[in-house]
Amino acid sequence: MLGAPLLRLATTFRGQILSARASKHQGAGTWKNERIITSKQGPHITVQGSREDTLNFCANNYLGLSSHPAVIAAGIAALRDYGAGLSSVRFICGTQDLHKNLEQKIAEFHQRDDAILYASCFDANAGIFEVLLTPEDAILSDELNHASIIDGIRLCKANKYRYRHLDLTDLENKLKDAQKHRLRLIATDGVFSMDGDIAPLKEICDLAEKYNAMVFIDECHATGFMGPTGRGTDELLGVMDRVAIINSTLGKALGGAAGGYTVGPQALIDLLRQRSRPYLFSNTLPPPVVGSATKALELLMASAEIAQSMAAKTKRFRSEMQAAGFTIGGADHPICPVMLGDARLASLMADDMLKKGIYVIGFSYPVVPKGKARIRVQISAAHSNEDIDRCVDSFREVGRKHGVVS
Repeated sequence: MLGAPLLRLATTFRGQILSARASKHQGAGTWKNERIITSKQGPHITVQGSREDTLNFCANNYLGLSSHPAVIAAGIAALRDYGAGLSSVRFICGTQDLHKNLEQKIAEFHQRDDAILYASCFDANAGIFEVLLTPEDAILSDELNHASIIDGIRLCKANKYRYRHLDLTDLENKLKDAQKHRLRLIATDGVFSMDGDIAPLKEICDLAEKYNAMVFIDECHATGFMGPTGRGTDELLGVMDRVAIINSTLGKALGGAAGGYTVGPQALIDLLRQRSRPYLFSNTLPPPVVGSATKALELLMASAEIAQSMAAKTKRFRSEMQAAGFTIGGADHPICPVMLGDARLASLMADDMLKKGIYVIGFSYPVVPKGKARIRVQISAAHSNEDIDRCVDSFREVGRKHGVVS
């Protein structure tokens, strides 16, 4: 056991190392400050130390359901009837009828056999690949997949292939090499969260069928609003019957609280309930979260208009920003990255936007690749046309100040 002097020395040394690493991030402009919101989530929020009425343009509240009166009422009712939480995991004493009801609705929505709930989609991605794949198998992953997919793949013992972003030729070459393995799984985001670009699922499914592989998609940034009825990118691109497994979230368009899920073949869902570690060792989703998400899903399934409610607003923002001289990544998706390149510039511009009452955040490494810093703007169905125009006007003024546009 270390004596007191050595213990103090070791503690000081560790502190200096950590402080140096923190200073490096601050110097590079990649330090991430957390702003404090003092109101409920919505298009208009209150931010501590900022203007009283601030427009929020960076939440994943795609359909504006986070503060929908019916969604809030459903959460309150579930809290009253079922309590604040289960104090348990699912298989011990943490499964209530409202959990099974939500899983049934999710499976119905995605037109799959069954669904399994997790505390988050990060947990769903962390829990699936280790169960599904063995050292005899192979997984082929897009290089820009979400961090949770990457981490989940790291946990499994399958043979790992990484193909270039959206590069079908590279994917096919790797599928050819993977023929020596028993089972092949292609893993991709349906919509990539930092750029808003959409995976070419039809062509990916064609390759999967050609080389006897399965397709897995993460639909966190598609569920609820992509496709005619909001089923996701598989519906948008006409491949609902060709995608084997979907992971998605309740924490974005479907109420915005928390929770994730896997939906797919019955045999897989049954196996996940027995073997998936984040499911087996994490507390059950709290009843108020389940109640809110169930109501959000019911609203969505009752009217296709909700899923289509932001298309015109997304087009308005993209066209006005491009006309102002900004480079906007992705296409036809409410994720609208304003590409800037420099991390410090993205951070400074986001701060100046907040001074004008527009809440946006600069994204930089390691969230996005080095040299690809941007401000990611996200359009919500709850934004008005006036909100969008005010945001664009603010971008134009701040962009001129920093020499980004003329």
